[in-house]
Amino acid sequence: MKLISAIIKPFKLDEVREALAAIGIQGMTVTDVRGFGRQKGHTELYRGAEYVVDFLPKTKIEVAIADEFFERVIEAIEKSASTGKIGDGKIFVVNLEEVIRIRTGETGAGAL
Repeated sequence: MKLISAIIKPFKLDEVREALAAIGIQGMTVTDVRGFGRQKGHTELYRGAEYVVDFLPKTKIEVAIADEFFERVIEAIEKSASTGKIGDGKIFVVNLEEVIRIRTGETGAGAL
């Protein structure tokens, strides 16, 4: 089992969700986050004063999957989240040792 965390541009969320649903992924966790990388930030004007916005709004998607979905999930996220421009985001993959469904106590891949 794997935990896939993807940091994407906020306006790409619906496209990513639809792409994951199309390959059979039933659930995900979505969080609004802020951050920067190579994109750095930008300068904005507010009430006549210029200031630097260091942290840009991003969206974090987390999906726990069985190993057999791994390649398809990565491909779906890459294709649907890509704009071809700097700041498209990153995908992080972590091995999951155990998953437990709270309601039933079911464990392992069946709990996904």
